[in-house]
Amino acid sequence: MRHGSTSVWMATTQPAIFTSLEQDAAADVCVVGGGIAGLTAAYLLAKEGKSVVLIEADDIGSGETGRTTAHFAPPDDRYYWIEEVFGAEAARLVVDSFAKATDRVEAIVREEGIQCSFERLEGYLFSLNHAGASNLRKESEAALRAGASVEMLEHVPELPFDTGPCIQFHNLAQFHPLHYLQGLCAAIERLGGKIYIRTRALQIDNERDARIVTTGSANVRARDVVVATNTPFNNHVVMHTKQSAYRTYVLGIAVPRGSVPRLLLWDDGDPYYYIRLESPENSADDILIVGGADHKSGQDGSPESRFTAIEQWTRERFPMAKQIEYQWSGTVMEPADGMAFLGKNPNEKNVYIITGDSGNGMTHCTAGAMLITDLIMGRPTPWAELYSPSRMVIHGTAQFLREQANVVAQYGKWITGADANSADAIPPGEGAIVKAGFGKQAVYRDEEGVLHAVSAVCTHLGCEVSWNSTEKSWDCPCHGSRFGIDGEVMHGPATTPLAAVKPREKAA
Repeated sequence: MRHGSTSVWMATTQPAIFTSLEQDAAADVCVVGGGIAGLTAAYLLAKEGKSVVLIEADDIGSGETGRTTAHFAPPDDRYYWIEEVFGAEAARLVVDSFAKATDRVEAIVREEGIQCSFERLEGYLFSLNHAGASNLRKESEAALRAGASVEMLEHVPELPFDTGPCIQFHNLAQFHPLHYLQGLCAAIERLGGKIYIRTRALQIDNERDARIVTTGSANVRARDVVVATNTPFNNHVVMHTKQSAYRTYVLGIAVPRGSVPRLLLWDDGDPYYYIRLESPENSADDILIVGGADHKSGQDGSPESRFTAIEQWTRERFPMAKQIEYQWSGTVMEPADGMAFLGKNPNEKNVYIITGDSGNGMTHCTAGAMLITDLIMGRPTPWAELYSPSRMVIHGTAQFLREQANVVAQYGKWITGADANSADAIPPGEGAIVKAGFGKQAVYRDEEGVLHAVSAVCTHLGCEVSWNSTEKSWDCPCHGSRFGIDGEVMHGPATTPLAAVKPREKAA
């Protein structure tokens, strides 16, 4: 049975119970964000003896960590490309940061006794066509020069289809991300850290020797602030010109237990597809998790077709695939030059960010938490310059310019027509942008026929939102903010809800 837009992790985890922040608090460090980035940073800093307050706008793991495919694999950008544009030392640092982040997760799992199905695996990159085989050899040689443990094989072993030549990456990993977060929460509390949910950070103000994090209910005073919210809410413009929000799609398909080997697999398509296995308890089936079919957030009028494409790709290669059990989507922040942004936020004292996950969220978020812990503790860290959020985007200039042109084009929607002349045309369970005088409304009709209307203006930088029919949300095509049907913020950088309006029910 398909579970709406719910990940296998969400369906198999009970949310951790915490209270919201009701009175002012103080700590050495305030961490904003209750996903893997924030909880890892809070855990590592608490281990260093820092007092920590962590606040989360919703529930623990309710953001992108609960929507990941939860694997630890090589970076999306090839090592040969990193070597060519950033240099050989940068490629070595990427290998080092990815390996140490994975090792750190494994060590935490072991030290804290976290039951999260952490598992070391082999990973395989293969090409969709013969022309890509030469690039595989090129990538293998660059990965070896950078210090990765890889080898070329004639094909991926034990699969039901012939991949042709592939690169085998040794000693990768996967786990159950929400079970891991539960273990981190328990460890943070044991170390004296405080965790609050349903507490949205609205802004960060600077005092002489402290930062004041303002929420809707109370304030947190801290020397250092770590913003771990997938995309930073505190940086209004600068970081949002350096990265772009993409939607990525995932299916969880039942396959007979043991019919697919335990491995990580991805191809060289654009967008590419990738797989892993999850093995639920008390089931005769494994869940084959297949992701891909990415597109710019808010820029696909029929996202359901993405699930169809993934299903077709899967069934062509895995004939034993049975029914779809889960489907979900998530947001991936793509940095213009391919490198994550981990470290000090530009032009802000003692404020740090973890963003630009680029499809490697579990790895980048862990590496970011490690890097920021070193910075706060005053220790040198070899990755700081490579991942610095203050760096100029000089290696991805063409991509940067394309993305900025795309953003500018989205503002042109204000002078184009709406999806519907009035709410009359909107069927139950769907939403549309409706013309209303000189403005536009974002209107959703629920299954009972009740209309929910909000302003169509994103509260971040004024772009017109678009309807996301798979997630029942309003998505900003400019910088990736997402809002619920009643306007509540689901994903930043926006911090303010869409304003409620009276729906225009009849055409003029």
